[in-house]
Parts: sequence; C-alpha cells; structure tokens
Amino acid sequence: MQFEELGLGAEVLRAVAEAGYKEPTPIQQKAIPTVLMGRDVLGVAQTGTGKTAGFTLPMIDILASGRAKMRMPRSLILEPTRELAAQVADSFEKYGKYHRLSMALLIGGESFKDQEAALDKGVDVLIATPGRLLDLFQRGKILLADSKLLVIDEADRMLDMGFIPDVERIVSLLPRMRQTLFFSATMAPEIRRLADKFLLNPKEISVAPPATAAATVSQYFQRCGQEPKMKRAALRRLLSADDVKSAIVFSNRKRDVGVVHRSLVRHGFDAEALHGDMPQPSRMATLDKFKKGDVRILVCSDVAARGLDIPAVSHVFNYDVPHNAEDYVHRIGRTGRAGRSGTSVTLVTGDDRKTWPAVVRLIGRDVEELPGDTEAAPVPTRETREERPARGSKRRSTRSRSEEAEAKPARKDKSGGERKSRTPAREQEGQAVTAFGDDVPAFMLTPVPNV
Repeated sequence: MQFEELGLGAEVLRAVAEAGYKEPTPIQQKAIPTVLMGRDVLGVAQTGTGKTAGFTLPMIDILASGRAKMRMPRSLILEPTRELAAQVADSFEKYGKYHRLSMALLIGGESFKDQEAALDKGVDVLIATPGRLLDLFQRGKILLADSKLLVIDEADRMLDMGFIPDVERIVSLLPRMRQTLFFSATMAPEIRRLADKFLLNPKEISVAPPATAAATVSQYFQRCGQEPKMKRAALRRLLSADDVKSAIVFSNRKRDVGVVHRSLVRHGFDAEALHGDMPQPSRMATLDKFKKGDVRILVCSDVAARGLDIPAVSHVFNYDVPHNAEDYVHRIGRTGRAGRSGTSVTLVTGDDRKTWPAVVRLIGRDVEELPGDTEAAPVPTRETREERPARGSKRRSTRSRSEEAEAKPARKDKSGGERKSRTPAREQEGQAVTAFGDDVPAFMLTPVPNV
C-alpha cells in the first residue's frame, strides 16, 4: 500500500514524499483512514511503529480548513514528557510545511511569557504536557471549549508517571462532542478503563501484541560482576565493538547516569548525559547534538526511553535492568526504527535475579547470552537457590582457629621481618584461654555450692 491510497491531501503527500517515506507502516495504514472519517480511535502499538505520523498526518488534513481563535486551540495533543511533546511538534513542522497551521508547544522548563504570547495569537494545534497545560489554564491564559480533536498519546506512560488525574481533569474541560484518539503501547486494565471513559464507539487498532519488542531488534544479555567498576568495564568493552555506530545507554538512576558518563569520557569515549534534572534548554541541546551525529553515545535515564525518534541509533545498552519490565520494551525500541535493524544488550548481575526474569517473561522469548566476565556471579536459578544454606544458618569452617592461622601465609611488617601474631601466647601454646585474660572477677572463680 502507498500513502496515496490512504485519502490524504496533496500537500501532506508532498511533504511525506520529501521526508523520504514511501510506504505507510501497519499502524498508519489502519489509523489514518479511520481518523479522516472522524471516528474515535483506540490504538495499541509498540514504540517505533510510526504511531506519531499515524495521527499527525490526518490531523493536518482535518485542520486545513478553519481558523483558530485567541486562546482557544482547535486541537489538543497530550504527551507525558517534554521530549515526546517536542518530537510531535517536529512532526507537525515536517508534515505540515505546506499548510498555514499555527502550533504551540506547552512544556515545563520554558518561558511562560513566550507560551502565552503564542496562545494569544490563536493556535490550530496545541501540544502540551498535562502539568504546564493546567498551569496556564489556572492563570486564565487558555480555554479548551473549542478543542474538537483530542489526542492522548502514550497513555500507559501517563499512568506510570501519575498524570491520569490531571488528564481526567483536562478532558472534563473539553467539549463532549469531539473526536478522541487514544494511543498506548500496552493495554493494562487501568488503561482500558480510561479508554472506555474517554472514547465513544472507537475503532480498535492493534498492530502488535501488547508489550512486545520490535522484530527488527536483535536482543542479547551479558552477565557481569555487580561491582560498579566491573559493570562499567563491561560496558566499555561492549561500546568498543566496531559495529557500534551510535548508542544509547540506559541507567535506572540519575546519579548513575553522571557516574557512567564521566567514566566513559575519562576513557576516551564521545559521550553526553541526559536526565530529568537538567534544564530544558540543555536537554534539547544535548538531544540535538546526538541527532546530528556530533555525539556518538548518549547516557540517559528513562526520561529518554520514549520520544526519541532517531533512526540511525545502532545499539541500545541497558546498564541496569529496568525495575518495570515494560520499560525494557520502550528502551530497546530506540533502535531498529523505520525498518532498520538494531541491537540491544543488557548487563545482568546477581542482583537482577527478579527483574531480568520478569523482562524475559514479558517479551515471551529467550534472549541470547553473550560471553561475559568469567568472574561474574551467575543470576541465581532454582538449582543454585536450593544449594544455599537455609535462611538464618551460617556456614562454619571445619578447621580450628589454630589450623587456619597455620594455613595463612606469614605477613611481613614494614621492615621486611615477620609480623608478630596478635593471637595470645597461651592460645598459640595450646593452653586454655579465658575471655577476661588475667583480670577475671573474683565472683566468677567462687565455686557454686550444691543445693
């Protein structure tokens, strides 16, 4: 199927062709005609399937006719993160360049004054994160009564980040007669409840089983020691491979992002760091450098697990196994995009005895193991757990203290001579040793009378 068969206008088709896309992805084939018909959509699609173009392309055609009013956007797109919102804004600029549609991006970390000025001019497309949108609404800077087209993107991520109450409040401010497009990578019971609440007779679209990894990504894992130095050394060995053209390294904690980044730079790797505590201008500048290829390695937290649409990423490395198994799917979805092949490698330590098996169960397939550190502690299996002593018991040596002392090599002092043993002389000679030494209290030496 070609884009020309989906019912899109000539201007949109021209922009798509200039972007280099020839055939729509499965989610685009199913979603675009449905959106153009004006129906609600419930879309379940894994990351990297072209979902963003699946709703931006028909929205541009729908909004081509009409005019925006001051502070009353005609459509609203809700995104869970700043990076995702910025990504969608880029898509509108790319595909809508032959239309005179106005757009505003409302995200945290940016100037309120500039965003208010954009709203005052009237916008056709409003792309926002829930928190900043509610801030401006409470300031009286925006009205949602004229927003007839709503997109809730990455609904499962909204749930994970605690944004659902904000989303429910925002939806209550919109007109009841509207078209709603609801997209999620997974369909947990809570997500299904929200979909039933927000949508009216939706067309359900699913192009892949929930929480599955893209088939274009080759997945591997490698065992390594759980000491931080051992993990960083294992990561450096992996990054030194010739086929690693550009890579994203994911860590669970922002603190570790900085540690890993500094380690890579210290060892001569071209790397930058990205995490949620960075100012928004710095985050955008770092992403821009990585997209342009000025930086080869991006070390980041899960703030970048979604919203990065960089087709040229060849590898994803999980420095840590994610606490939430579903985040694994989103992380490795940063590679193998747009039909390209990609590779993911996860470092697994003995501490991951629960999280890594959960990932394997979720994706429903075995992950090939790469040869790793021979000194790495294996991830415990049922057999190794049965060999452990019972909880509360201690392994005791069968040798006496004197035998252990004889087995140890003699230690040298600073002058090169043999260091004197700290074991009392009486114990070395085999005599009984009293815990109190020579100062035994008198009452303990008094014999106990027989009663």
